[in-house]
Amino acid sequence: MPAKPMPETPQGSTRPADENGETGGGTAEDGSAPAAGTAEDGSAPAAGTAEAGSVTAAEDESVPAAGTHTPPQPVPPAEAVTPLIRGIAVLRELTEADGTLSLSGLERATGLARSTVDRITATLARMGYVRLDGRDVRLSPRLMELGNAYMSSLRLPALLSPHADALADELDESVSLAVADRDGIRFIHQATRRRAMSLSFRIGDLLPAERTAPGPLFATEWTQTDWQRWRARRAADPRDLSFTAVPPRKYGTDARYDEDFVRRTREASANGWAVDDQLIEPGLVAISAPVRSPHTHGAAPAGGRIACVASVVSHTSRHTAHHLRTTLLPRLRSAVAAMEEELRRTPPPEPGPPPSDLALWTGASKLQLGRDFIESLARGLTVLTAFGEGRPELTLTEVARATGLARATARRALITYEYLDLVTPTGTRTFTLTPRVLSLGFPPLSRTTLPEIAQPHLADLTSRIHESTSLAVLSESGEEIQYTARVATGRVMSVNITVGTRLPAHATALGRVLLADHLDQALENTLASVRSEGYALVDEELEEGLRSLAVPIRDRAGRVVAALNTAMHASRHSLRECVTDLLPELTSTATRIESDLHTAARFTHVPLT
Repeated sequence: MPAKPMPETPQGSTRPADENGETGGGTAEDGSAPAAGTAEDGSAPAAGTAEAGSVTAAEDESVPAAGTHTPPQPVPPAEAVTPLIRGIAVLRELTEADGTLSLSGLERATGLARSTVDRITATLARMGYVRLDGRDVRLSPRLMELGNAYMSSLRLPALLSPHADALADELDESVSLAVADRDGIRFIHQATRRRAMSLSFRIGDLLPAERTAPGPLFATEWTQTDWQRWRARRAADPRDLSFTAVPPRKYGTDARYDEDFVRRTREASANGWAVDDQLIEPGLVAISAPVRSPHTHGAAPAGGRIACVASVVSHTSRHTAHHLRTTLLPRLRSAVAAMEEELRRTPPPEPGPPPSDLALWTGASKLQLGRDFIESLARGLTVLTAFGEGRPELTLTEVARATGLARATARRALITYEYLDLVTPTGTRTFTLTPRVLSLGFPPLSRTTLPEIAQPHLADLTSRIHESTSLAVLSESGEEIQYTARVATGRVMSVNITVGTRLPAHATALGRVLLADHLDQALENTLASVRSEGYALVDEELEEGLRSLAVPIRDRAGRVVAALNTAMHASRHSLRECVTDLLPELTSTATRIESDLHTAARFTHVPLT
């Protein structure tokens, strides 16, 4: 199958060589035959997007009759980058497995050779996207930079999340924001209430449109092609087994389900809101209203096309579906009106700095790691990071310039991503990311805590300095520290402290680093030194013979939210050696923890404990 026509296609008919000098479009770096791409559920990819010029909802509001046939599955375009298709398949399988799979499990799930899996995971580990833990492969927080690229280019989470959080506080109910992802919905924000019975949906989770409250609202804008795609998916997967975020249906195909969704879509078009009355599972109810974009291009209903859908989610022990409509819908609509006003009055942002020297980095990594580093995979993944705040739509030339890649290399990556439904052409010679980018690790990583982020870094630090290391936060009273992560050294005599232990803040290095970010008159002289030097060194003040060195961990706003330390017997390191030998190791580790924290916390809440 020939490649799709691409915006800004380079002149000439000769197929461009890839970064390894190859001109064949379907040969992997390891010389093996190309494998077809894998869809989000691990099956063959769904059919491509609808072509321009198809009938819009505004032009034809009729819903097509059932009975359409499943379209043939597409094969990868000739110029698609096979290692990139395989790398995306590995990331999606890890995502479906909640972030962790063994190497042999990845081999079985993807159908790839073990040697190919080893090279892909080695490349992803070099990029910081996964961590190799013995025989297991674990997703790393840095992978969230791909989803962050989509979220920042979308702008909706940054602009509308404060309104959703305020509504959740006002109603004491969970509130979510979702966008359309073909015939499903995907969450871009969750404001969840902490209760014994709480919701488990995560940012990036994909749900079938027909089993949600937002689904009928999005379906009011579906084209005939969209309805045909939905019916084909329903016929192929009647129990929703490919949607791992929801329980599967108990029964198979039932025409009443489809007819009910068509009816709910018509009602949503007439009412301007929709309800989920226990469609996902018994007891779960939700009500949704659309947030319309003021910057709509082309034909659109009054008020603009739907940018996202806001939902209030509860359970029947608190609200019935009828009570949601009569009591909570007016307040939901008020919040939606505030969101739409936010979109109207906020000017487009100035383009932020694009990534730099990525092509040079991948080249250097190839020289260092040799055959174990798949350069075409690494370069292809960097293309997604070219998008971002102020850069929602990019031309081929702009993608190449932002990443430092050759234009032909960027073009083949974009062809591959369009095939995988991760980017889409806009019709104005530009490309934009799709919500499906969030399927690359974002759901499991969106629930990451700071101790989980820090634990592998503590382990690496302990292995280098051969001393126990810990992470701690300040208690609510400000008088104690609480240990939240720890890695002990294998010495006969070591510091015996466990996670959860509390100690007086003023007498510990960890506590002084944490207190230095606050005003404490009793320790002002000591804390002033900690602020200026950037570390705290406590010598046998808490316990005789115990020496401790600590540095701060700061959030995206620069606030000290945790502290990292190492503790040892005073005979093992002099005070001078603590500063000259151990402090640089702690500081570099703190920097790596902060980098992961800042990436993970850009659009999600990262708990400190």
